[in-house]
Amino acid sequence: MWTVLQDSLSQLGESPFWHPIERSLYWLDIPGRQVLRTRGDIASATVERWAMPSEPGCMAPARRGGLVIALRDGIYRADEWGGELRLLAAVDHDVRTMRFNDGKCDPEGRFWAGSMNEKKDSATAALYCLESIRDAGALLTRMANEATTANGLAFANGGRRMYWADTPAHVIRTWRRELPANRLHDREVFKQFEPKPAGWTPEGSLHYDGRPDGATIDAEGCYWVAMYEGGQLMRFSPAGELLSTLAVPVQCPTMPCFGGDDLQTLFVTTARQGRPQAELAQRPASGQVLSMRVDVPGVAVHFFDD
Repeated sequence: MWTVLQDSLSQLGESPFWHPIERSLYWLDIPGRQVLRTRGDIASATVERWAMPSEPGCMAPARRGGLVIALRDGIYRADEWGGELRLLAAVDHDVRTMRFNDGKCDPEGRFWAGSMNEKKDSATAALYCLESIRDAGALLTRMANEATTANGLAFANGGRRMYWADTPAHVIRTWRRELPANRLHDREVFKQFEPKPAGWTPEGSLHYDGRPDGATIDAEGCYWVAMYEGGQLMRFSPAGELLSTLAVPVQCPTMPCFGGDDLQTLFVTTARQGRPQAELAQRPASGQVLSMRVDVPGVAVHFFDD
């Protein structure tokens, strides 16, 4: 069922999106400090890699070309592939222990990026929103907090509903988003997963669904989330009902996205960083990008509006 994208190996693949104009898949290798993209037909594509000065946590395409990229110390803009990185907004966290992680644009063209506490000893991560103010630069606003590792960001219902996960807490939360003011209201727990059992191993008998990592929305408004260490994707209805699970041939899927001209190809980035050698031998696709065809299309990527 799954196809492995050739030459897509990453230590920790993240932040994939399908660029509809270029007909290319983009993603990141966070510890590898690289932005990657495909060139040519996806079935026989070559992969280009662009080195970053620090870990890229997330990114999005920009309407005027190029990318907006969240690096360890702030959010940057590149007008073209391989171009100069211009700082749009610095972040106020301690870059020795904090960095950006999951993020994407909302339907209105704002760029959202969540942070993570690499020590994982306290819920000091936050969710930021970057808005381009014409003739006045870019405004970075803290929108939510009380997380350890920001993940699972997605927008549904025309942007009026926002999902955001905290991976170590095994929780996905939702907010109602007031438009056009961009205010968040009515925080609720969308899904609380069981923690990893003590002594759990992938080969053992203890059950573990995994913990929520990156996510996306399909055309029916359903929420797809990669379950890190769970070896699966889960698809939830807007009401929180588990509609289906999709096993992947790796232990640690990291983030799904939809692509192809019809948005019916499901792409999934995966991780191999820190995984046991025995696991990597049994699951050689770890760290590669996976894809398969699906019945329900996804929603096209949102572009940064500057």
